[in-house]
Amino acid sequence: MHLRQLLLACLLSVASGLGTTMPAAAEKPTRPPDWVVTPAAPGDNLPPVGRSLFDQLFAVSRQGQATIELPFPFASLLARIDAELARDPASPLPPAKRVLIPLGRSLQRSAAAPDYFSYPRVVVAVDGDPASPNALFLKDRLYIGYQEKSAVLEVISYNEAAGRFEFQLVKDYRAGSRPQVFYANRSLCFACHQNGAPIFSRALWDETNANPQAAALLAATGQPFYGIPVGRGIDIPYAIDIASERANGFALTQKLWREGCGDDDQSARRCRAGLFTAALQLALADGQAWTADVRFDQDVAARLRAEAQRSWPAGLALGNADLPNRNPLQNLPHWPDDERARVAHSDVAARFDPLLPRPPNGIWQAAAPEAMAIVVSGLAEFIATSDRRRLAATLARQPAIATTRLSAPCRIAAQPPASRWSIQCAPAPGEAGPTLAGEMFIRNGRPIGGRLHRLALPGGTALSQLELAAASPSGGGETAFQPRRDGRPLRTAAGHAINRLIWRHQDGDASRGTVVVEIREEFAAIEQALAALVEGPESTSLFAARAIPRQALQAALLRQLSQPAEPPCCAAAAALPPPRLEMPAAIPGSPASLPTTPGLQAFYPYCAVCHQSAETFPPNFLSGSPEQVAARLRHCAPRLYVRLAMADLAPDQRAKTPMPPESMLPAFASDPTHWRASPARQVLLAQVGDWLRAESGQPAQLSQLLTGGYEALRPCLPAP
Repeated sequence: MHLRQLLLACLLSVASGLGTTMPAAAEKPTRPPDWVVTPAAPGDNLPPVGRSLFDQLFAVSRQGQATIELPFPFASLLARIDAELARDPASPLPPAKRVLIPLGRSLQRSAAAPDYFSYPRVVVAVDGDPASPNALFLKDRLYIGYQEKSAVLEVISYNEAAGRFEFQLVKDYRAGSRPQVFYANRSLCFACHQNGAPIFSRALWDETNANPQAAALLAATGQPFYGIPVGRGIDIPYAIDIASERANGFALTQKLWREGCGDDDQSARRCRAGLFTAALQLALADGQAWTADVRFDQDVAARLRAEAQRSWPAGLALGNADLPNRNPLQNLPHWPDDERARVAHSDVAARFDPLLPRPPNGIWQAAAPEAMAIVVSGLAEFIATSDRRRLAATLARQPAIATTRLSAPCRIAAQPPASRWSIQCAPAPGEAGPTLAGEMFIRNGRPIGGRLHRLALPGGTALSQLELAAASPSGGGETAFQPRRDGRPLRTAAGHAINRLIWRHQDGDASRGTVVVEIREEFAAIEQALAALVEGPESTSLFAARAIPRQALQAALLRQLSQPAEPPCCAAAAALPPPRLEMPAAIPGSPASLPTTPGLQAFYPYCAVCHQSAETFPPNFLSGSPEQVAARLRHCAPRLYVRLAMADLAPDQRAKTPMPPESMLPAFASDPTHWRASPARQVLLAQVGDWLRAESGQPAQLSQLLTGGYEALRPCLPAP
């Protein structure tokens, strides 16, 4: 089951258990769920450990010096990413999905104004598996936004060592320039990316070139758009949406891995080892439902439930990656020629703004029926397909593996010598055996192949649409088959290999036979290997209360199974210079970093975290000398007044989201109610109102300022 579906099931099960009676007046208010990620606490701007996957992918070493080298033009960068990924031969889609967004909601949305359709923003998301076992695991872990007019790449990519997504900017990404790579101000990023992960629109993705009207306007420009097809259905934006959903589950998985098993003692390490064992079992079972066994209940589930009750009694709220669908061309018969009219259509109404606080996507509660399945399926997302295949190949070479045979009587619907037999097999009541239905292909009275519509085995195995290829010649009324699906070997829900299916024709009765399913109990080797690791010297590093050591776990497991691991990838990244910010980021609530007049000083504690930077998106009106700051603030006064005044309106009456963003107010020790009534906001509003009165001779009026729409107001920064 998909992680999002599991979370929804968990949420519904919690909701169904809540009574509808009102609490007594004397009853204490219940504690709300704890957020997995708090937008107002984004963490250090620079990685506390490790590097982003983006750094690792493009790091090169030349003459002992490591640098980041980015292919240009952008089509070459896309080709470089695709080369790292396995291509699905059954799909026409590239492994790195890309869409064009001419009128979007990013910080770069006004960079191409008014030529939005000539210079659309490109959004790229990797949802393909690694091309080889030693390639970087980029699936759901690398996202890039590119705006050609500003020559900027906005990058979100995972840092496995830190267990979080990193936010980066690449500047001067243009011909003839040397691109500069910086880590970004996380407070600014978290205002929209409230779960510290990628965000994307819900269906029908009308901002993208999946919108036929947008696609037609893009095609009319005659631009090649970096080799990205303009005519595109919803398949690619849907794939990006699903990838971002999976990516947003990583934070919950990391939190439960680090904290869910309790203190970092041997029992906690056994708990994490049990989680990893279950995740491997689910990954090897190829999408079949996972069921906890007695050992998991004792070593893992009991500790998780106890720790959750102590630390998160109301559960964990998962951040929401979904933005409401927005069609900027709705009810627009044709794209206007007038530049002002074009700019007006780039306006993002408050209800569509990524800055708007979003409700949780689900509540994880340890007592919910699906809670453990959510943890295990989330951890299985850290096992690459290439890792799973390498592990399966290693298990197939393990000696002395026990084999179990399960049999059941069968009935044949078609009488020999027909060319196709329809078979139905089921164990006798009270007996354990396979249940299957399908058909066998007959030549000269002997089975040569077959197809199973369904196969069920004790222990929860349920498979469908299987091919049967004859593995050995018929002899003595017996034929062995290799069961496959899409050409791949099969496994039980417990992770064991389904080695063979043997058909035995019953002598003297052409309508009856027996099927035997041979199961090679390979997963026991994994359980033994992990049990040895958790008791061995590597236990404190592999199963510690820190970020999931994905690569180290895989390598240690392979060593334990007497299989050397692949050489590590991307060693050049370890020699890169230290990661850097373009300029120091302000801390929320901190005073001005430059001496200014008292009227200007009041803006720094609440605005500098986003607007005192080297970037012009969002406008950096608090950067520069005191004289420059004063001029920029006055130039920005109409927009500042609107954003500050929005706090006085009810949410459903707001044309724009208030500033500072409401999700960030806890960083200022405030909330929407207290900020609206705060003296600090009144001081800021009065100062901006004074500037507007001095300019026009009239008191500032919100309705008057918005007569022509927000985008008709002069921009915050004067034209260069």
